[in-house]
Amino acid sequence: MVGHARRALESIGPELRQYIVAGNNEERPFTRDQRRWVYASSKQQNNYFGFGTDNDLEFTAGYAVIKHRTFGRAVPPTSPAAGIEAQLPCAKVMGRTRGRAGAFRPPSVVGISGMSHGSLSGAAIEALNRGAAMVGCLHNTGEGGLSPYHRGGGELVFQIGTAYFGCRDDSGRFDLARLKDLVAGAPVRALEIKLSQGAKPGLGGLLPGAKVTAEIAATRGIAEGRDCISPSRHAEFSDTDGLLDWVELLAAETGLPVGIKSAVGDLRFWEELTTLMAETDRGVDFVTVDGGEGGTGAAPLIFTDSVSLPFQLGFSRVYSTFAERGLHEDVVFVGAGKLGLPDNAVVAFALGCDMVNVAREAMLAIGCIQAQKCHTDTCPTGVATQNPWLTRGLDPELKSVRVANYIRTLRRDLLKVSEACGVEHPGLITSDDVEILTGRTASTPLGEVYGYRPGWGLPSAADHEEIVRLVAGDQPEGGTAPPSDTAID
Repeated sequence: MVGHARRALESIGPELRQYIVAGNNEERPFTRDQRRWVYASSKQQNNYFGFGTDNDLEFTAGYAVIKHRTFGRAVPPTSPAAGIEAQLPCAKVMGRTRGRAGAFRPPSVVGISGMSHGSLSGAAIEALNRGAAMVGCLHNTGEGGLSPYHRGGGELVFQIGTAYFGCRDDSGRFDLARLKDLVAGAPVRALEIKLSQGAKPGLGGLLPGAKVTAEIAATRGIAEGRDCISPSRHAEFSDTDGLLDWVELLAAETGLPVGIKSAVGDLRFWEELTTLMAETDRGVDFVTVDGGEGGTGAAPLIFTDSVSLPFQLGFSRVYSTFAERGLHEDVVFVGAGKLGLPDNAVVAFALGCDMVNVAREAMLAIGCIQAQKCHTDTCPTGVATQNPWLTRGLDPELKSVRVANYIRTLRRDLLKVSEACGVEHPGLITSDDVEILTGRTASTPLGEVYGYRPGWGLPSAADHEEIVRLVAGDQPEGGTAPPSDTAID
C-alpha cells in the first residue's frame, strides 16, 4: 500500500507543487507569477500585482532593470487600456534587402512560434491560428506540415524541417513542386528552414505512434500509428554554402522571404554564414534564434538542460557576428525562448531582436497548466495530446479569443515600456536602456555585458524613420491638464 501511495503522490507531484507547495517565484519553467500574468491577460482580468515586487532584485545576479527616461520623444498615455489595440508592426521589411517578390513588413512584432499539429492537438492549433488572425500576427506551422487546422485565417510562416513534412514525395525526399503547390494554396508569407531548436538542438524529432492519427499522417505524408522520426540533419544540403544555395532556390521558386531557425552552439557556422553572405549575392532574409530555454519539444534531459546556449548569450553572439560584417540591418532577427513575458522580450529587443515568437506562453493562454506531460499524450487540458477524450474540452472559439487577448496585452506592455524609455516602438529600445545587476551594489549596461558597439541593436536610420512614421498617431500620447499661463516652454 505504501508503495502504491508513493507512486500516486509522485504522479501528481507537479500539481501539488504548483498549487500547494511552491512559492510565487520558485517553479520552473514558468513561475506562478508568470503564469498568473498570462492567465489574467488572456481572460482580460486584472493582471496587476500589488504591494511591490517579491523578486529579490538586489541579490539576484543577472537581473535585468529597464531604465525609464524622465523626458523622451514619446509620452506614455495614462489609461490602463491605452495601447491594447496597437498593432506594433516590425521595424524592418522582411525580404526587401534581397529583392524578394513577396517581401513584406510583418504586421506584429509578436508572432506565434513553431508548434506542429501532432505535438499539439488540432483544437489547439486551430485556436492559435484563429487567434493570430484576430490580432494580425504571424503563425509558424512548425515542422509537422500545414494541417487543416492552420487554415483559420492567420497568416503563416511555413517551417521546413529535416523530414520535409508537407512537401515530400512518397520516398520522403523533398519535393519542390509540392512545396510550391502548398504555399500557393495557403496564406504563407515566408519559409523557415529549421536547423535546430532550443529544446533539443542536434537531435531529430520524434512523434510517438500513439499521436500519429490518420489526419496527422495525411498532413505529413507518413504511415498512421507508427513512430514518426525526423532526421537530425537535412538531406538537401550538407554545408553552409549548400544551405545558401538552397535558400536562394526556394526564394526564386516561391518568391517568398526565406530564413533559418537555429539554436546556438558552436559559432563557426554563423561565421561561415555571414562571411558567405558578405562576399556573395546570397543570403537569408531572417534569422530565428532559439534559446536553450525553449521547451515545446520533448527531449532527453541532458539536451533539455545542458545543450545550446541560453537566449541572451546565444543571440548576442549571433547578432554580433552579423554586425561585425555590416549585415545586421539587412536581416530580420526573431527571438524565441521564454520571450512571451514582457521583461524578457524588452531585453531581446534591446539586444537587436526585431520580433519575438511565443510558444509555451501561447499554450498557457489556451489552457496549459504546466503539467509537463506533453510527451505522454496525456495532457489533461487537451493542448498537447491527440486523445479525443482530452481534446474535447478545448473549444477553439473560446481559446482563440484568449490567445488574442494575451498577444494584445503583451504588445500593449511592450509599447508602454517603450514609451517609458522615451521611444515610440520596442525595436528602438537600446542596450543602454537596460542594466544587468551583478550584485547589491553594482550593475553593468546590457551592451557592455555582451560587448556591443555603439548603434548595435537598432534598425537602420531609414527603417527607424519609417517605423516612427507608421506608429505615430496610432495611439494618443499621454498628458495631464492643459498648461497654465506660467508654464515653461
